[in-house]
Amino acid sequence: MSATPRDNVRVRFAPSPTGALHIGGARTALYNWLMARGSGGTFILRIEDTDRERSTPENVAQILDALRWLELDWDEGPVSQFERRERHREAIERLLESGAAYRDTATAEDVRRWKAEHGNRGYRGTPTDDPNGAVRLRVPDEGVTVVEDVIRGRVEFPNHAQDDFVIARADGTPLYNLAVAVDDADMGITDVVRGDDHLSNTPKQVLVLRALDAPLPRYAHLPLLHGPDGKKLSKRHGAASVQELAAAGYLPEAVRNYLALLGWGTEDDTTLMSTEELIQRFSIERVGRSAAIFDERKLRWMNGRFMRELPLDEYTDAVARYVAEHEGVEPERARLREACAIAQEKAQTLAEVWPLVRFLFEEPVDDPKAREKFLGPEHLATLRELRELLAQDGAFDAGTLEERLTRFVEERGLKPKHVYQPLRVAITGTTISPGIFESVAALGRERTLERVDRALAGS
Repeated sequence: MSATPRDNVRVRFAPSPTGALHIGGARTALYNWLMARGSGGTFILRIEDTDRERSTPENVAQILDALRWLELDWDEGPVSQFERRERHREAIERLLESGAAYRDTATAEDVRRWKAEHGNRGYRGTPTDDPNGAVRLRVPDEGVTVVEDVIRGRVEFPNHAQDDFVIARADGTPLYNLAVAVDDADMGITDVVRGDDHLSNTPKQVLVLRALDAPLPRYAHLPLLHGPDGKKLSKRHGAASVQELAAAGYLPEAVRNYLALLGWGTEDDTTLMSTEELIQRFSIERVGRSAAIFDERKLRWMNGRFMRELPLDEYTDAVARYVAEHEGVEPERARLREACAIAQEKAQTLAEVWPLVRFLFEEPVDDPKAREKFLGPEHLATLRELRELLAQDGAFDAGTLEERLTRFVEERGLKPKHVYQPLRVAITGTTISPGIFESVAALGRERTLERVDRALAGS
């Protein structure tokens, strides 16, 4: 059952543009998007680009491209956090005027010395009128700052252990926790859904929001993703970014389905779901606390299921786009459609399709190991007999070929692979192709015989 609908849900995805959009970030974006679409709410894209050295236009473009590839559209934004710096300075001045914040000229060494004298208590500074001091937010000495987390439950942070933390540098530059809190308040964010590596920042942002008399959003901190070995997800586990998934030939709809299930599941454990069903059924309350495991083998399986269920024309369109971008070729549409028809049951990713059907558009590849294994003298003798069979008049469709070749195998008492693999290597150059009968039929009698003749001639 989905969560109870709420009015005016406003969520945001707020990546830092310091590189490609990683899979964990993509899941965070997806969960926010599903919450917005499932509630009729608003999905806001905010770029947290205050790190000016790493927040390059190229990195921002990578994130936007990744979201577009995932087909996660946003309703507002992209909003640049850096471009809101004057608004952040206004909030800082307001906090200074109210006494919720103060200037402090203490150096890092001063803070270390203070902590050495006061044990494990958080640093408390000395207010000053010196404009060269950093701005710190006052943290209560007693009590706790509570984060009511949808996933983790109630999390308490003792105030005495927290520093009066810096919200602006001496030059007036606002820092992360101030900027995030102000942006969330100004944008009316009702739910903050993000990775649990941000949980330690949350009490600081709660304190800023309270000092500004702003309402608190609901928080939901997602457990981080691990690889199958139980360690934090990284490149050693395979594709680590959305761009890498796209380049590997996955379908956006399959990736959405798989990412949604990393930590969340339906009451009836449904695995394969359309995006429309994900929107209807997703509930942030059903996300578990344990780390979710990203296993690319499971994604490949799911992607294969999605590919096999695509209508042939849509399948052909997806393959055409992929091979144009990644192989630099644009096969003739009708022939590509025929090729896709025989590969659709075999390929699990778009990247696997072209190697399977390339023989229909180009000359066979040269695989010395395949030739050595299946085009030896004993195999060539069988291939000569096959050549005579293939040259006979009559239909040359997959059904007819299957009937003739099966009879050939049975009459000679041979193992199928000792007949079909030499033929496969002759026409494709490799030991891997779609079904042999479908492959020969798609290639046609004339080109099949030409390639068999070349194989028999040893060329």
